[in-house]
Amino acid sequence: MKKKANRLDAIKMIISSKEIGSQEELLQELNREGFELTQATLSRDLKQLKVAKAASMSGKYVYVLPNNIMYKRPNDQSTREMLVNHGFISLQFSGNIAVIRTRPGYASSMAYDIDNHEYSDILGTIAGDDTIMLVLREGVSSTAVRNFLSFIIPNIQ
Repeated sequence: MKKKANRLDAIKMIISSKEIGSQEELLQELNREGFELTQATLSRDLKQLKVAKAASMSGKYVYVLPNNIMYKRPNDQSTREMLVNHGFISLQFSGNIAVIRTRPGYASSMAYDIDNHEYSDILGTIAGDDTIMLVLREGVSSTAVRNFLSFIIPNIQ
């Protein structure tokens, strides 16, 4: 049996190169790579790697690695273009709260990107499946927030 570190690397490679939607599919891929493990071991590995599921461009839910805005798949569009062209729906403001609506499965990755830009007028984000709530610093203008977000999501008008 191959070592755990090698198995974890193999899991990361498989998830980043193929659309894997179930542990059974992932186990089959790992078996092809020479790894023999149980579903319980795989489940612990996925938890350790902080693997999640997100909607793919085809609408199917697949495993994704953390710290990736989307998932790495060979195609002609950049990650930002995928978010802009397929994920963002609308932005609305109410007092010191902004709400971004997205297609299902896109909110978490957009919120992650917003948080990583560390804009001082956005105190924090909360993301669901298709909605992001941004808590804004008191007195900040919606125009300033919209301008900042346009660097992350260029088609915000």
